[in-house]
Amino acid sequence: MSVPIRKTHLRGDIEMHVDIHGEGEPLVLLHGFFGCGRDFRHLGGETLHEGFRAIVPDLPGHGLSGNPRGTFVFREVARDMYSLLDELGIDRFRAIGFSGGGNVLLHMATQQPSRVEAMVIAAATPYFPEQARAAMRQFTVESRSEEEWREMRERHVRGDEQILALWNQCRAFAERYDDMNFTPPYLATITARTLIVYGDRDHLYPVELALEMYRAIPDARLWVIPGGGHGAAFEAGETFVRVARSFLATQ
Repeated sequence: MSVPIRKTHLRGDIEMHVDIHGEGEPLVLLHGFFGCGRDFRHLGGETLHEGFRAIVPDLPGHGLSGNPRGTFVFREVARDMYSLLDELGIDRFRAIGFSGGGNVLLHMATQQPSRVEAMVIAAATPYFPEQARAAMRQFTVESRSEEEWREMRERHVRGDEQILALWNQCRAFAERYDDMNFTPPYLATITARTLIVYGDRDHLYPVELALEMYRAIPDARLWVIPGGGHGAAFEAGETFVRVARSFLATQ
């Protein structure tokens, strides 16, 4: 069922849209920046969360969700997610996060480690390397094509101001150093079983970052997808679904 959740945040009222599917242990699915919860349909729909109670939000400012703060800070969004889970009565959970959603999961797993039982993070990063910052600086309105406008309008339905805000927020990431700044000792506080998924041809995050996280997170596994780009998990498709489900089901 689709349940729009309205909650109050310390910095304003956020209308958080979340889809809830199925029955079973809770599984939180967090999409990437510029994406929305519906993106998970491209991984096989029901197959990914079969046997789970899937919690699939649109992150603040994405899809159907509002963001009156006007900024996007991964640390704050992790707190938003915990407020949402508290409202739904969910304590411990498993999770999958892609790119920006994986960044949010890293903060969730360090803010309240005991609540994250297991997680799969695909194309997430402990910090933004310079090559990613250089790409972020290119997100100007003038550089966006008509095709990019069309794709964004399909996902984000609150109007062009919502899309402009997302592009501006992405560009702002390039100059932030106080949000995604995970050191090995900080990552070592994560207690969740963790599967790190990376493409060895990711143009934003070199595979060395995956190795840093793998070495620092105590109970981590690493899957490097040969020839995979930033969307390697989606490129792997059914194989990713099978591996992720197997990992999350393991006790």
